[in-house]
Amino acid sequence: MAWTFTTSGAATERAGANVSDTIKADEAALNKFSDHAEGRIESESRRSWRENWGSVASGAQVLIGDIASALVAMDMINFDMSGYTSRQEAGTMLDVLDDRANKGLKILKDFKSNDMQTP
Repeated sequence: MAWTFTTSGAATERAGANVSDTIKADEAALNKFSDHAEGRIESESRRSWRENWGSVASGAQVLIGDIASALVAMDMINFDMSGYTSRQEAGTMLDVLDDRANKGLKILKDFKSNDMQTP
Protein backbone atom coordinates (compact mmCIF):
# COMPACT_ATOMS: atom_id res chain seq x y z
CA MET A 1 0.00 0.00 0.00
CA ALA A 2 2.85 2.41 0.73
CA TRP A 3 4.25 4.88 -1.78
CA THR A 4 1.41 5.09 -4.29
CA PHE A 5 1.13 8.89 -4.03
CA THR A 6 4.75 9.94 -3.55
CA THR A 7 8.26 8.57 -3.04
CA SER A 8 10.52 8.38 -0.04
CA GLY A 9 12.95 10.59 -1.94
CA ALA A 10 10.36 13.35 -2.37
CA ALA A 11 9.46 13.18 1.32
CA THR A 12 13.12 13.23 2.37
CA GLU A 13 13.73 16.27 0.18
CA ARG A 14 10.80 18.03 1.83
CA ALA A 15 12.14 17.14 5.30
CA GLY A 16 15.29 19.10 4.49
CA ALA A 17 19.03 18.65 4.57
CA ASN A 18 19.14 18.19 8.35
CA VAL A 19 16.66 15.33 8.60
CA SER A 20 17.86 12.39 10.67
CA ASP A 21 19.95 9.84 8.77
CA THR A 22 18.41 7.18 11.02
CA ILE A 23 14.88 7.86 9.82
CA LYS A 24 15.97 8.23 6.20
CA ALA A 25 17.29 4.66 6.38
CA ASP A 26 14.36 3.14 8.29
CA GLU A 27 12.28 1.61 5.51
CA ALA A 28 9.66 0.17 7.86
CA ALA A 29 9.03 3.52 9.55
CA LEU A 30 8.89 5.35 6.22
CA ASN A 31 6.41 2.80 4.88
CA LYS A 32 4.25 3.35 7.96
CA PHE A 33 4.46 7.14 7.50
CA SER A 34 3.42 6.73 3.86
CA ASP A 35 0.50 4.49 4.76
CA HIS A 36 -0.68 7.05 7.32
CA ALA A 37 -0.38 9.90 4.83
CA GLU A 38 -2.28 7.99 2.14
CA GLY A 39 -4.96 6.98 4.62
CA ARG A 40 -5.39 10.55 5.79
CA ILE A 41 -5.68 11.84 2.24
CA GLU A 42 -8.30 9.27 1.34
CA SER A 43 -10.20 9.74 4.61
CA GLU A 44 -10.32 13.53 4.44
CA SER A 45 -11.13 13.70 0.72
CA ARG A 46 -13.57 10.77 0.97
CA ARG A 47 -12.17 9.26 -2.21
CA SER A 48 -10.24 6.08 -2.84
CA TRP A 49 -7.52 7.59 -5.02
CA ARG A 50 -5.32 4.47 -4.85
CA GLU A 51 -7.97 2.27 -6.39
CA ASN A 52 -7.80 3.97 -9.78
CA TRP A 53 -4.50 5.83 -9.47
CA GLY A 54 -3.65 5.32 -13.14
CA SER A 55 -6.81 7.10 -14.24
CA VAL A 56 -6.47 10.07 -11.86
CA ALA A 57 -5.77 13.25 -13.82
CA SER A 58 -2.08 14.15 -13.80
CA GLY A 59 -2.72 17.52 -12.15
CA ALA A 60 -4.59 15.83 -9.32
CA GLN A 61 -1.77 13.26 -9.00
CA VAL A 62 0.72 16.10 -8.55
CA LEU A 63 -1.45 17.71 -5.86
CA ILE A 64 -1.95 14.41 -4.02
CA GLY A 65 1.79 13.67 -4.23
CA ASP A 66 2.53 17.12 -2.84
CA ILE A 67 0.22 16.51 0.12
CA ALA A 68 1.60 13.02 0.77
CA SER A 69 5.26 14.09 0.67
CA ALA A 70 4.50 16.97 3.06
CA LEU A 71 2.75 14.65 5.53
CA VAL A 72 5.56 12.07 5.44
CA ALA A 73 8.19 14.81 5.78
CA MET A 74 6.42 16.08 8.90
CA ASP A 75 6.66 12.62 10.47
CA MET A 76 10.33 12.45 9.52
CA ILE A 77 11.08 15.81 11.13
CA ASN A 78 9.11 14.89 14.26
CA PHE A 79 11.07 11.64 14.58
CA ASP A 80 14.23 13.49 15.61
CA MET A 81 14.66 17.27 15.54
CA SER A 82 18.20 17.23 16.93
CA GLY A 83 19.86 17.57 13.52
CA TYR A 84 18.23 20.89 12.73
CA THR A 85 20.03 24.10 13.64
CA SER A 86 17.33 24.83 16.22
CA ARG A 87 13.90 23.65 17.28
CA GLN A 88 12.64 26.87 15.75
CA GLU A 89 14.02 25.80 12.35
CA ALA A 90 12.31 22.42 12.65
CA GLY A 91 9.12 24.08 13.87
CA THR A 92 9.07 26.49 10.95
CA MET A 93 9.54 23.62 8.52
CA LEU A 94 6.67 21.75 10.20
CA ASP A 95 4.46 24.84 9.94
CA VAL A 96 5.20 25.26 6.22
CA LEU A 97 4.56 21.57 5.51
CA ASP A 98 1.36 21.60 7.57
CA ASP A 99 0.09 24.60 5.64
CA ARG A 100 0.93 22.93 2.32
CA ALA A 101 -0.81 19.70 3.30
CA ASN A 102 -3.91 21.40 4.70
CA LYS A 103 -4.35 23.67 1.67
CA GLY A 104 -4.02 20.67 -0.62
CA LEU A 105 -6.50 18.65 1.45
CA LYS A 106 -8.97 21.52 1.27
CA ILE A 107 -8.73 21.45 -2.53
CA LEU A 108 -9.30 17.68 -2.56
CA LYS A 109 -12.30 18.00 -0.22
CA ASP A 110 -13.90 20.45 -2.66
CA PHE A 111 -12.88 18.45 -5.73
CA LYS A 112 -15.61 17.41 -8.13
CA SER A 113 -14.68 14.67 -10.55
CA ASN A 114 -16.25 16.41 -13.52
CA ASP A 115 -14.27 19.62 -12.90
CA MET A 116 -11.07 18.16 -14.36
CA GLN A 117 -11.50 18.36 -18.09
CA THR A 118 -9.05 17.98 -20.91
CA PRO A 119 -8.68 21.03 -23.16
